[in-house]
Amino acid sequence: MNNASSDFFNPGLPDSNALRKAAQKRMPGFAFDYLEGGCIDEVGLQRNRQHIDQVQLRSELLKPFDKTDLSCELFGHRYDLPFGIAPVGLQGLMWPKAPEILAKAAAELNIPYVLSTVSSSSLERIAEVSEGRAWFQLYNPTDSTIREDLLKRIHAAQIPVLVVTVDVPTFGYRVNDIRNGLSMPPKMSMANIMQMLSRPNWLYHTALAGKPEMQTLKPYMPANMPVDQLAAFMNNTVMGKVDMESLKPIRDSWQGPLVIKGLVSEVDVRHAISLGADAVVLSNHGARQLDAGESPLQTMAQIVDKYRHQIKIFMDSGLRSGSHVACALAKGADFTFLGRTFVYGVGALGDQGGIHTINMLKKQLQQTMEQLRCKDVGELTKCLVE
Repeated sequence: MNNASSDFFNPGLPDSNALRKAAQKRMPGFAFDYLEGGCIDEVGLQRNRQHIDQVQLRSELLKPFDKTDLSCELFGHRYDLPFGIAPVGLQGLMWPKAPEILAKAAAELNIPYVLSTVSSSSLERIAEVSEGRAWFQLYNPTDSTIREDLLKRIHAAQIPVLVVTVDVPTFGYRVNDIRNGLSMPPKMSMANIMQMLSRPNWLYHTALAGKPEMQTLKPYMPANMPVDQLAAFMNNTVMGKVDMESLKPIRDSWQGPLVIKGLVSEVDVRHAISLGADAVVLSNHGARQLDAGESPLQTMAQIVDKYRHQIKIFMDSGLRSGSHVACALAKGADFTFLGRTFVYGVGALGDQGGIHTINMLKKQLQQTMEQLRCKDVGELTKCLVE
């Protein structure tokens, strides 16, 4: 699957912006719009970026320093880097076989890859290509039978960590997706067909891979279900409510590490602790659900101050570089996840995109930490300019 050596890095695409531009030229417009889009007026996207850009770090250049260690331990496993690949739905729509490319790259370079419930690859396939290292992101099914079966499949695949997303009580109001009539597989409107034909590389690889479908959920879908019924199926069957009562049976059934994803409220983090969760991901779903919502960095300081000794605190939403990773860690996050940047990488470089993007972020983070003269990621909090 992945034809890149573990040290592959394309110097012509040295940052997220370059990957984004290259990916846009290779993806159909409706797929790129889905990846890029925020909610309603997309003010939340700007807010996420503004709060990250406001973080400042300070060097102590004359202190003794040898080298920096980028590794980080989570749930008894030492990862080589303090960032992972966030769950992104419909990845195979944006680039064929994207989940497999990214899962294999993550396993090879020893970082977490989180597979979305609504991915185009099955959890069994991703467990195979990641050699049992991938995590799984669960939307709580309305149907308890489906939930129990999914948990059995996740356990049988020996997936080590379960991530439950709680910040999708409604479908996000994303203007471009509404305009494009986005569905899985994509709606065959004339505009969408023309966009596909204008991207022959994408079209060729899609033809080889087969039409993108939600492979993990396919066993639960009615046979020959019309495309226009997919949203209703998702709403009525797959994406059930997530509150404390509905999380309890998941916590009772799942014996491994449990991560609650999509919190920005101090109150919600306290509830996650009382549930017995092992970690939370401070996240606003990449600003895709609530346009007027807080960014994770807005509430991180008080959450870290109160709860850092009771639960692991991760963060995603708006991170695009190794410098951003350093800033989030300096603010107190134990670990970080990036989503869009990795899909840009695969869109730009295909099979080589996962390895390239990990190495790009690693180089950026290492340079940042060496400039700060941090011996390990735990020292970054000392570099924060308050």
